Amino acid sequence: MDSSTATVAIDHNFETAHRLPHLPGKCVSLHGHSWWAEITVTAPALDEDGMVIEFGPFKRAVRGWIDQHFDHGVLLGPDDPLIQPLRTEGCKVYVMPGWPTVEAVARHLAEQAEALLAEIPHAAGTRVTAVDVRETHVNRAGWRAAS
Repeated sequence: MDSSTATVAIDHNFETAHRLPHLPGKCVSLHGHSWWAEITVTAPALDEDGMVIEFGPFKRAVRGWIDQHFDHGVLLGPDDPLIQPLRTEGCKVYVMPGWPTVEAVARHLAEQAEALLAEIPHAAGTRVTAVDVRETHVNRAGWRAAS
């Protein structure tokens, strides 16, 4: 029995600020990063055209979502008191389901990419299996799908 799989991955970078007021240290302050995200999708087999997914539509969908919601904005937790003042000043604010740690951003991007994947033609059984997010050159976090 062949237990191999096929994967494709796309990368995208974006500029986003965040803060983590619930943690001790310097990340209490609002600060920005040049983030990089890599989203991997996996299929148990290639489709009839020999692909997992066509790169173009998937890249456009994921990059478009990131650019619309994250890029040149600020990621805040749902209880952050800065949400309303920043919105009042016309700032782009994306409220995360929880605090915007790198780990939480990776998980959230996985959820969003999975929803976008459902709208794009792909090989049977294709799913998002990994997301790696880098907030600096030396700090990164990842999310992996459960087996």
